[in-house]
Amino acid sequence: MTDEASVKQIEAFAHPAAQAALGVEGGTTGWKGELLHIHIAPAASYEMEKLAVATCVAGRGIEGDRYFLGTGTYSTRPDVRQITLIEQEALDALARNDPPLQESPVVLAPEEHRRNLTVRGVPLNHLVGRRFRVGEVILRGGRLNFPCKYLEKLLDRPLFLPLYNRSGLNCGIEKGGIIRPGDLIELLD
Repeated sequence: MTDEASVKQIEAFAHPAAQAALGVEGGTTGWKGELLHIHIAPAASYEMEKLAVATCVAGRGIEGDRYFLGTGTYSTRPDVRQITLIEQEALDALARNDPPLQESPVVLAPEEHRRNLTVRGVPLNHLVGRRFRVGEVILRGGRLNFPCKYLEKLLDRPLFLPLYNRSGLNCGIEKGGIIRPGDLIELLD
């Protein structure tokens, strides 16, 4: 892990995962989702702050967030991390211990998972290399977010295995604007 200043940020569709998905038919279509929660933190390890409204800036992130400010702690590999999302359905599954990958259910509140947006009805794993709209903002799915031991240590809960393959999506912001909980989320590509 290193500070953000020494990490190279890349455009969402330039990430190798997005490159592999661009132009490939498939994935789920016809869905409509909803933005449930918005959270930011000004720096690494700071508590996440809930927002009722957020300003997203193309190519940067959410104003006031560590990704926007460059004050986080991340892997040294080039990455896209202007805005991150996680599915409420994944959090619900953790709370049910579904599948049973730990000794008991794990309740993970929206301010604890360290992703910016909590969404419902959005198939995030299908959005790598795809454009989609959250309210008036257009996002580009760059790569799936993988759980890290940092989150497990920070929260002192067994999260690595239960969140594997459902830890969210790292995105770039193509078109900025204002987002609010309750905003519609829909596929563009």
